[in-house]
Amino acid sequence: MQIFALIGASGSGKSALGLELASRYDGEIFSLDSLSIYRHIDIASAKPSQEDRARIVHYGIDELEPHQPCSVMVFWQSLESALAQARTKGKRTFFIVGGSSFYLKSMIEGLSPMPQLPQQQISALRERVSAITNPYEFLSHIDAPYASMLKPTDTYRIHKALEIYFATHTAPSAYFAAHPKQRFESLQNVPILVLDMPREILREKIATRTRKMLALGLLDEVKFLRDTYPPTSQSLKAIGIKESLEFLATGSKDTTALCEQIATHTAQLAKRQSTFNRTQFRNTLLLDSEQIHKQVAKILS
Repeated sequence: MQIFALIGASGSGKSALGLELASRYDGEIFSLDSLSIYRHIDIASAKPSQEDRARIVHYGIDELEPHQPCSVMVFWQSLESALAQARTKGKRTFFIVGGSSFYLKSMIEGLSPMPQLPQQQISALRERVSAITNPYEFLSHIDAPYASMLKPTDTYRIHKALEIYFATHTAPSAYFAAHPKQRFESLQNVPILVLDMPREILREKIATRTRKMLALGLLDEVKFLRDTYPPTSQSLKAIGIKESLEFLATGSKDTTALCEQIATHTAQLAKRQSTFNRTQFRNTLLLDSEQIHKQVAKILS
C-alpha cells in the first residue's frame, strides 16, 4: 500500500483533492486536522460531508469530545489503527490529508513517550503550566540546556517540557535522554505533496468558505459548544470558534465584521502553515492540484 501525505494551508482545497485521488486510486483517507478530530465541530472544521465519508472511508474524524485534549500521540495512535485497517482491506493507496502539518513532522522526526498519567492529572498539570506567567523563563531556570534549544515562542514544546517536569520531578533534558525518540516508521519515506496556490486566490477561497460557514449555522454550532463544554476546552480556542464566542458575548446581530475577522485570522494562519510546509520538511513538492495528480500517477506507475 502506497502512503501519501497531502498537506496545505487552510482553505486550499486539500479535502476535495484527497477525495479525488482516493476515488481514482482505490484509497482511504486519514484526516490530519486538529478540529475535525472532534465530534460536534462540523462547520467550524469544514469537516468532509457524511456523503463524502460514505463514499471514501475517512479516519481521524469524530474521535474526541470537544473537551478532550488533542496531541501528537492521539494522532499517532489513530493513524496506526487506520493504516492497519486499510492494509487488511488490501487498499492500493492511503492519503494523509490535512493542514496540521506539525503533527506530521513530529511523527516523522519521532516522539519520546510521555509519562502515562490519568486524564484528571494531565488536566491539572496543564492548568498549572498555564498559570505560569513566563513559561520560557521558568523552563530556563529549571533546565537551561533544554530551554536554549527552543525559541521563546515555541509554546507547544515549552508547555510539554514543563508538564514533564511537574509530572516526573525530572529536568526535561534528563527525561528525554532516558526516553529516546520513537519514529513512526511507516512515514519515513512518504511522499509529501504540498497543495500550493497564489496567496490572492487562497485569500478569496478563505473568504468564500467563511461566508459559507456562517450561512450553514456556525453560530448555532458554537452556541452548542459554549453551552455544553468547559470554556477552557482546547477546541474552543480554534479560529472560527473563538471569534464566534466573542461575537455571541456582545449580543450583536451584524455578522459582517465577524466574517471579516474570521477570514483575516484564517488567512494569517494559512500564511504560517505555508511557511511551515515549505521549510520544515525534506524533499517536499509544492504543486498545484493538476501537478499533484500527475505526481501521484507517476509514483504509482
